[in-house]
Amino acid sequence: MIGRLSGILVAKNPPQITLDVNGVGYEIDVPMSTFYSLPATGQKVQLATHYVVREDAHLLFGFATEEERAAFRQLIKVTGIGPKVALSVLSGLTVAELNQAVVMQDVKRLTRVPGIGNKTAERLLLELRGKVMVVGAALAAGSVPVSSPANDVVNALLSLGYSDKEAAAACRDLPADLPINDAIRQALKHLSKK
Repeated sequence: MIGRLSGILVAKNPPQITLDVNGVGYEIDVPMSTFYSLPATGQKVQLATHYVVREDAHLLFGFATEEERAAFRQLIKVTGIGPKVALSVLSGLTVAELNQAVVMQDVKRLTRVPGIGNKTAERLLLELRGKVMVVGAALAAGSVPVSSPANDVVNALLSLGYSDKEAAAACRDLPADLPINDAIRQALKHLSKK
């Protein structure tokens, strides 16, 4: 598996780029969010990648962030969603927006993405519920700081059966310096009051 590539950006033809890695040119499909963040050709680039092997092709997909790659991997697990549609989703929505759409079960937001109809959007929301990067969902809701113990607390609450919304709300006011055990206790107390 090819997990990361670092090299010189040779060509940019949306949605594909060519990356020269020690004399080997890799053709990589990227979402538009990654494409827009790329430097000019001739500059050094590092991408997280996902490699797909099919009977008729070997495909390489690149992402500016690990979060984008994780969202892509969750999307392609959904029935009927292939890599091209997953790239389309990540080109039309940021990871935070996707997470928020899943948490809020917002079909209309997903149907704005080219190639996603009502049935596909509903299937996406159903199959991704509770699976898309929860920390990203909480960040999209503006409730969990990136470098807080709340990231682990959210995951702990989800494993106990709480919903994304409940976990994000319970972590909203946790102090950043609180030990993880105390943070989980406080979050559970908050949830028991509701």
